[in-house]
Amino acid sequence: MRHFTYKNLSELQQDVETWGARSVGFENNKSKVTEILSRPVQVGSLRVGNSMAIHPMEGCDGDLDGRPGELTIRRYERFARGGAKLIWFEATAVSDAGKANSRQLSITRANRDDYSRLYERILELHRERWGSVDDVLIPIQLTHSGRYSYATRTIACHNPHIDRKSNVSPDFPTIGDDDLERLEDDFVAAAQLAHDAGFRAVDLKTTHGYLLNELTGAKTREGRYGSPLENRLRFMVNVLGMLRARFGNKLILCIRLGCFDSVPYFKDEKAGLGVPADFETPYPYGFGVDPDNPLRDDTTEVIDAIRRFRDAGLQLLNVSLGCPYYNPHVTRPFEKPDDGNYEQPEHPLMGVDRHFRIAGKLQRAIPDLPMVGSGYSWLRKYAINAGAKNVDDGGISFLGIGRGALAYPDFAADVLEKGELDELRVCKTLTYCTYLMRRKNHPPRAVPSRLPAIRQGRLRRNYEAGPRRAAPVAADSESLIRYLGSHRMIRASQAE
Repeated sequence: MRHFTYKNLSELQQDVETWGARSVGFENNKSKVTEILSRPVQVGSLRVGNSMAIHPMEGCDGDLDGRPGELTIRRYERFARGGAKLIWFEATAVSDAGKANSRQLSITRANRDDYSRLYERILELHRERWGSVDDVLIPIQLTHSGRYSYATRTIACHNPHIDRKSNVSPDFPTIGDDDLERLEDDFVAAAQLAHDAGFRAVDLKTTHGYLLNELTGAKTREGRYGSPLENRLRFMVNVLGMLRARFGNKLILCIRLGCFDSVPYFKDEKAGLGVPADFETPYPYGFGVDPDNPLRDDTTEVIDAIRRFRDAGLQLLNVSLGCPYYNPHVTRPFEKPDDGNYEQPEHPLMGVDRHFRIAGKLQRAIPDLPMVGSGYSWLRKYAINAGAKNVDDGGISFLGIGRGALAYPDFAADVLEKGELDELRVCKTLTYCTYLMRRKNHPPRAVPSRLPAIRQGRLRRNYEAGPRRAAPVAADSESLIRYLGSHRMIRASQAE
């Protein structure tokens, strides 16, 4: 079902009222959008040059030894020129055992110099386009994929609903406390390598169902890392403390935090819609959920956790929700699901509203800690209007763009120079980027390099390097047309 059919902002605002998405608002004035999103943000000792961020976006295009590949480098070259002053470097595994797939990045002594060269390349290109790099922040996201590690699963705790969704046996062994303690050292060692490569900020990835996120909801786990909140946060608090002791103010400490786990959803084979797991109450699992109804959020523990992280040295928080493996509509409201997955069980505006409401509640509860918001891409060209409204109202410090930055890496430049986005260049949230990523076989020029722009029922060409340099749809355009046709976005006969 197509949801985004709006011809102008007024039509979108009307639907916001119709659906009761009370946390979704917009700044209509273009010059005001530019002024708001141009505001600098103080993060630790660094004054970040504007209020726009690019989220950590993986391409599954690293080399097998963990080095950034050709497509990885190209992605960050585009981000570097794009104008956002907060460029969040994608998930980088602290060990091969923690990689989600064979092409995920991982930093080691052997490839540290490759990361250093890419970091310097980002600064070089940003300096060429924008003059200064003293106000640019590039946190590297350190991760262990836990139950989603492709080589060896690592389970922090069992949740029968997530186990069912991820095909994990209920008797699969969980990682021991001593092994978790040793893994803390792996994160510190990876942070040292990142610092040696030039990075001034590191992120402990604590979202999207990966190991650290699973620990936050490990209410049924026994031992030092489970049950009470203090134990469930022990890993992250310990690592933050070790990093602060080692680096002092030389490293800005960040966390991307999953602030509402919800429950797994399954595809109703008749209707195609996502339906929640048949959960019990009180629900004994998860983080940020109401135990009496885990489809509802409860930020009580989340606010407590963030304050504990801040006291341990956290200086920047990136707010995320849900898990793309078991409830992708919570993580990223979409127009079309990835191939074979369920259709939205709610209007995407309600997912956007959930993101804005939770992030706003957290930011207002802890106003001295800068936070990055998510959930904007479905709003297309009006994402910046919503972001400006949230920043101006104190509901968030940074507008964060994820999928939208893959399609439109220089969106921030258009914000700064025009106060509006080009409708033909924005992401349409068709989830084709996920389709390409999961193919694991996408050499340069063999697939469309940008997400498609759909307008008036026709597939139009997008841009390869900028608004004045049109590029034809690349060699794999037939698969793109089949993909979109299968989702009833176009008919092959309509494609240009």
